[in-house]
Amino acid sequence: MSRSEFIQGVIEIAKANPRTIVLPEGADERVTTAANLIVEEKIANVIVLGDESVADRVNSEVTVINPLTSDKLEGYALSFYELRKSKGITLDQARETVRQFTYFGMMMVQNGDADGLVSGAVHSTADTVRPALQIIKGARKGGMVSALFFMVSNNVPYIFSDSGLVENPDADQLAQIAVQSAQTAKQFNIPATVAMLSYSTKGSASSPLVDKVVEATEKAKKLIADEFADQGIELDGELQLDAAIVPSVAALKAPGSTVAGKARVLIFPDLNAGNIGYKLVQRLGGAEAYGPILQGLKKPVNDLSRGCIAADIVGVAAITVVQSL
Repeated sequence: MSRSEFIQGVIEIAKANPRTIVLPEGADERVTTAANLIVEEKIANVIVLGDESVADRVNSEVTVINPLTSDKLEGYALSFYELRKSKGITLDQARETVRQFTYFGMMMVQNGDADGLVSGAVHSTADTVRPALQIIKGARKGGMVSALFFMVSNNVPYIFSDSGLVENPDADQLAQIAVQSAQTAKQFNIPATVAMLSYSTKGSASSPLVDKVVEATEKAKKLIADEFADQGIELDGELQLDAAIVPSVAALKAPGSTVAGKARVLIFPDLNAGNIGYKLVQRLGGAEAYGPILQGLKKPVNDLSRGCIAADIVGVAAITVVQSL
């Protein structure tokens, strides 16, 4: 499958900035295939977690570590105990927890032995996010951790958010997700034109569902004005999807909007809409989908769809490198 200009550009940035990415799901052949591709293209240094049989499936440039026999296991257990003892965990429980490959990989990132982690080919989003929140933690105290997908349609990249984590954000959370996603867009050279999506455009319908998006739009605008006024973020809502991305529809439905018709960051009102939306665009529209990409953590940890292929893992690994810069 040929790559879009967007993901190839991300890969080129990653290649120019060597980092180490840990893949904890070494038992899965998609992961070891991706590991080989990543090191062959010099996108990143790769550590794969798995038993000795994994070494037979990767080339010599991939580092394979078995957490169960690693000389770092006890040190990681002690560090994890210090992180979690206030929550009532015992040292024996810490030792048992860090034997789980995802937790071991998170401790590698926390301790600076890797720059980022990519998981989720086998594990659920919860099994990836839970240890990230326990070990890596949020970048801002009380701040959101949310998830987006990079969607590339007809070689044009979009951000769909939140499409992977926050189930039913309130207006405050939705505003934070919007601003986080705009900042991610800027990091990846995507225009930070943000549409707060709804089934209504500028008051064409009225209901509590619409009211939440209207309130979130106002809160996001205030947050941008107060903290991010110099970042060139444009945000508007509430907008229907067609008004957000189709100029001719925008001219009819939202003629005064600076975002309508050219939005590249699409903020969905809840996880139902976001998850269904990205999968429709991917499966019926043939778009590339990379994610769920987590934002708001101190260090980069990213999730995968369990339906991913090796090329998806390569792309998300490159994205993780760029997030670490």
